[in-house]
Amino acid sequence: MLRHTGTAPWARRPTAELHDLQAAFNAAQLAMAVVDRDGLVVSANPALGALLGTEPARLTDEAAADLVGLDRDPRTWAAYREILHGRDDRLRCTRRLKSSAGQSLWAEVTVAPLPDSSSLLLSVADISDRRDLQARLRHLQMHDPVTRLPNRALFFERLAVALEPATYAQRGSTGRIGLCYLDLDGFKAVNDTLGHRVGDQLLCAVAQRLTRCAEEAGYGRRGGHLVARLGGDEFAVLVEDSTGTEQLSALAGSVLTALQQPFDLAGQRLSVSASIGVVERVAAGTTATGLMQAADTTLYWAKADGKARWTLFDPERNAHRITRQALASTLRPAVERGEFTLEYQPLVGLGDGAVRGVEALVRWQHPQFGTLAPNRFIGLAEEDGSIVELGRWVLENACRQARRWQLERPAEPPIFVSVNVAVRQVWDSDLVADVAGILEETGLPPELLQLELTESAVMGSAGRPLQALQALSDMGVAIAIDDFGTGYSNLAYLSRLPVSVLKLDGSFVRGFQDEEHPNPADETVVEALAQLAHRLGLTVIAECVESAEQADRLRKIGCDTGQGWFYSRPVPPDRISALLEKK
Repeated sequence: MLRHTGTAPWARRPTAELHDLQAAFNAAQLAMAVVDRDGLVVSANPALGALLGTEPARLTDEAAADLVGLDRDPRTWAAYREILHGRDDRLRCTRRLKSSAGQSLWAEVTVAPLPDSSSLLLSVADISDRRDLQARLRHLQMHDPVTRLPNRALFFERLAVALEPATYAQRGSTGRIGLCYLDLDGFKAVNDTLGHRVGDQLLCAVAQRLTRCAEEAGYGRRGGHLVARLGGDEFAVLVEDSTGTEQLSALAGSVLTALQQPFDLAGQRLSVSASIGVVERVAAGTTATGLMQAADTTLYWAKADGKARWTLFDPERNAHRITRQALASTLRPAVERGEFTLEYQPLVGLGDGAVRGVEALVRWQHPQFGTLAPNRFIGLAEEDGSIVELGRWVLENACRQARRWQLERPAEPPIFVSVNVAVRQVWDSDLVADVAGILEETGLPPELLQLELTESAVMGSAGRPLQALQALSDMGVAIAIDDFGTGYSNLAYLSRLPVSVLKLDGSFVRGFQDEEHPNPADETVVEALAQLAHRLGLTVIAECVESAEQADRLRKIGCDTGQGWFYSRPVPPDRISALLEKK
């Protein structure tokens, strides 16, 4: 082993070859040193001396690891020791060194065994220019060219680091993370009317105000938090080591206030607002995907609630959303699997107390969520179009049951069945043909079928819906307006539509609940509607009847039929059969 000789390991070679190798070693622009197996410098070339600001001879017997910082981190130091002990054949790493001028430089350090020698060759290449170029390219890659803010890629990179256990488990960390996710309201209108140049200027101005808000609140980027443009008119403020929802709420409020101030751009005074979704939670167990989904959901809530506001993530509301999505995804197959059932609520004559008919009410026997009332899934069915298939199933089964009751009681006056119909059923299917086919198949007379449509669906009907209603009426089917008095209430249409029944909304009837101090206004409205309906030849049904006193007062002011818990809750068909037997 060559030790402390100050000569290179090729000294045993022929004189001419030795001279050439020594000359090449000394003349090389690459900084190099020969190192023995103890890690001490045997010989250094002038380039290394110049790099480190000293004479090459002064480097002899110095520990190579100290000169180039191989002992700064345990991993590199361990790898270097493997080279010294001959258990590995190459080490390459990047180190930040001090140049002879006292400036920092980036160096690529390589250590490898010399051929035919027990020594090692240490080489140090100055890669500062390459690193600077890489840094500039990375900056361009990770920053938005319009606003100069960090872009989506850098945002998610920082978010991933913030959610690593090694980050939030550090001493002094709160172990929490927060996010304000915002979207500009009305930005598209600016682009469409004033052009993308003004739109870009507006984005830059918004970015400046966001950054100022974060810095003024103590959450500037120097403090480890990030203001980023995620794309389009979407921005985010990532708050690492947050202290609770109050901190994020205050930040969101300051951002709203800042953005509500007008922007003076290109001779134009522009006003925009923002909707902000706010999420704050414990970092442990949180994923980047989960955090962003929560923020996106909360931003949607802010927009749905009226825009120009911030909304805090609500786990309960989110659970309802998830449940709603789960229901929507299984709704259409549920019809095929036979998960729906029908219950019936009596429609009772207020004059004699006799059951005139029943309303069919669908229930979903969900395998996960249990029995669901219509308000949990009818809206979803209307949105995805499955209401057509479901409505057809309800209509068919309700008519079949009504025909069964008619056949069971041939000597008694038959009762009619009332079925709710969504407006989408009128538009997306041939409702007239469906009704005609079902009546023929079940044998139910048309006069024993009543179809209920909401006031908003019926009022203003024209074209195909009006033609369908007229055809159904001509067939003998009764048409009822459900929840009358809560929608458009365009009374002029009543005389033009083929309607035979008005069902007064329960909000009017609830005014009759106070027996000692009834609401005279409600009574006046109900009485006027009943008189109008009777003059137009319509029958009036009052919903939500809950007491004998209510039923009596509704009868006295002109209502014909009552429906509500006073008579019966919605029940299976066998309970209706028993009720009919009791008369």
